[in-house]
Amino acid sequence: MNRENTGHGTGYLTLESGEVFTGTLYGAWSGGVGEVVFHTGMTGYQEVMSDPSFAGQIVTFTYPLIGNYGINEQDFEAAKPALTGMVVSELCNEPSHYRSQKTLAEVADQYGFPILAGIDTRTITKRVRQDGPLFGVISDRILTAEEVVSLRNKHAKKSLVADVSTQQIVRYAGSGEHIVLVDLGMKTSILHALLELECQVTVVPFDTPISQIKELQPDGLLFSNGPGDPEHLLAYCSEWRKLVEQYPTLGICLGHQVLALMYGAKTEKLKYGHRGGNHPVKELQTGKVYMTSQNHGYVVKEESLDKRQLMVSYRNVNDGSVEGLRHLSLPVFSVQFHPEAHPGPSDTSHLFHQFLQSMRVVGANRYA
Repeated sequence: MNRENTGHGTGYLTLESGEVFTGTLYGAWSGGVGEVVFHTGMTGYQEVMSDPSFAGQIVTFTYPLIGNYGINEQDFEAAKPALTGMVVSELCNEPSHYRSQKTLAEVADQYGFPILAGIDTRTITKRVRQDGPLFGVISDRILTAEEVVSLRNKHAKKSLVADVSTQQIVRYAGSGEHIVLVDLGMKTSILHALLELECQVTVVPFDTPISQIKELQPDGLLFSNGPGDPEHLLAYCSEWRKLVEQYPTLGICLGHQVLALMYGAKTEKLKYGHRGGNHPVKELQTGKVYMTSQNHGYVVKEESLDKRQLMVSYRNVNDGSVEGLRHLSLPVFSVQFHPEAHPGPSDTSHLFHQFLQSMRVVGANRYA
């Protein structure tokens, strides 16, 4: 196995502002086209790389050394990476970990996405924090600002969920409750969390007709995480609401946002999003603060909520944004953060137990 990957040569990240960052290019020579975001985790680059929620994004890692424990077969969140590129300060090509099987650079070569190393990632992070969403391109040549803006406009209205959702219904055996998981770009860790609780899980494409979902006779529904603008899914929300009002339901991340849309709320893009494993969230009922794993660029607008049906259950400690919702009369709730973590703390894994309890106490039949 080649541990001496020194990159393909000089590469560039060109921002739509016209600013250019020069580094060493690994993986694909070009093709890194997307929104530039930053991730604050010290670990978890493999999970980030393979998380479908990062589709259409170039991820800048704020932690200075990336790749130091290699890549293994256990920590993938999907069959293949969905992000369009990585930007790192220092890329380790000699990882040290007993589970390591490949370097990050080798995986970038394998799956055909670019990594730009040797970059001042703190400066990029400050740009995003100060200026808001920035579009960029990783390539082996410098682009003009006009070229980058043209590519941004080309990608602006594209829905990403169809690219990452499962193409067919997949069933997983279990002895417990039967959960239909609507795949908007599901992390595998969510599925694993349910299977560890002995649930029977059926993963369905995001556009599965509700009549077909009902035929599966679920005990509960879970709307997963996923990429892109939640309002691109508005066309499905009225039908999804019919389902939600018949079965206990949990929404996670994008699933949380579309649940709000089902009840007439609005979403908006955050200035620079929440991405990392160290985000404090307050549970309003108890006052307890949890450290959470997060990955989202959009948020539910609290003033748009119908307070006769939905209540805010969790709030972000840093910026006060909505981090959770609960229906006032139905066994339906959602969270903006990731209770399955991976990467990040597992402080909120008890939410899966709450979801199971809602199915056991109430049951789907009462709402059928």
